[in-house]
Amino acid sequence: MSDMTDLDGFAGDRWPGVFDAPLSRLRASIARRIMRSAANRLAVRVHVADGEVMGGGGPDSPVLVIHRPDAFFSRLGTDAKIGFGESYMAGEWAPAPGTDLADLLTPFAANMADLVPRPLQRLRRLAEQRQPPDEENTVEQARRNIGRHYDLSNDMFATFLDETMTYSSALFADGDDLAGAQRRKIGAVLDLAGVRAGTELLEIGTGWGQLAIQAAQRGARVTTLTLSSEQQGLAADRVREAGVADRVDIRLLDYRLVQGSFDAIVSVEMIEAVGVKYWPQYFATMDRLLRPGGTVGLQAITISHERLLATMQAYSWIHKYVFPGGIIPSVRAIEDTCHAGTSLRVSRLDTFGSDYARTLRIWRQNFLANWPRVESERFDGIFRRMWEFYLAYCEAGFASSYLDVAQIQLTRGS
Repeated sequence: MSDMTDLDGFAGDRWPGVFDAPLSRLRASIARRIMRSAANRLAVRVHVADGEVMGGGGPDSPVLVIHRPDAFFSRLGTDAKIGFGESYMAGEWAPAPGTDLADLLTPFAANMADLVPRPLQRLRRLAEQRQPPDEENTVEQARRNIGRHYDLSNDMFATFLDETMTYSSALFADGDDLAGAQRRKIGAVLDLAGVRAGTELLEIGTGWGQLAIQAAQRGARVTTLTLSSEQQGLAADRVREAGVADRVDIRLLDYRLVQGSFDAIVSVEMIEAVGVKYWPQYFATMDRLLRPGGTVGLQAITISHERLLATMQAYSWIHKYVFPGGIIPSVRAIEDTCHAGTSLRVSRLDTFGSDYARTLRIWRQNFLANWPRVESERFDGIFRRMWEFYLAYCEAGFASSYLDVAQIQLTRGS
């Protein structure tokens, strides 16, 4: 996707961060030196339009092509956490023909902590953007944050998800296609929470209803929560089509406002949208709602605790364009939060990060293949580049083990 024709004819007011590239010779010069130093330590090659070639990679290494170096390096010098992704959206760089985008990003992800020299990292944090106040996940604002992502369009999500409409990591076994691996993953987290016939189950984060359907098919009675009206509508349709509407209650409701008690609670890749400030409330709510002897099944994307501490104050490209208000926890942060304010304790943890890399690659292939189905004024060429970068960026995180995903069982400590 190295062509830059996607930008032709688009109004800058739709994508101000993409079109209003900061230009600073000083920042660009510093960023170029840092890029040169980092690339020369990685198994990549970087071809700059002005003729410079960087990188420590050989002839078979992934190749990054910088089409517009002044704009590219200025963005990196201003705020690399946002500028790198915006520069891709703007067509200022691309993988060379024959280089896959995620394969190119993986060496960078594997060395994320050391791409910028540590003294400069400390200086950079002084200038980094911070989370805007209107993206904090208060009860009032959380629904708006969720809506910015999950209410984009059910049809858009259907371009890359499988028939189960499951938007979280699959769990593959030999012979599984994506749909089978998603059903397997859901079965595993339901098993972890002890969901069976007669279980009164709370699900925090409905998605498009597949977990609720599978739980109800086991004979459970399910109360499931979402803040997305698009998800609620389609999930209700899918629950009815599955013949389990009498056992599933889909509520457009914040988890903090739930009353009652439940035998089991499941929450699949929802904690990433909670925000550090609200982690204590998230786990305290589960503790309050869980009956004696009950179990929580949690699926969470995780990051090392060291990287969490290093990045938790930063405002990144993912926050700005994909998941406002979100942050990925570490396993230690989950354990510490539970210990500090609840009776819940981690009693089992199963990781499967490589399955997420595989899931994301399938999603990206599906998205690009099915893109013509949704291409429109709303979903324009820049949106396509944004979503392609998001899926590849995440795949690289899991492929490099910078990120992991885990199913976590929480039970009450003795």
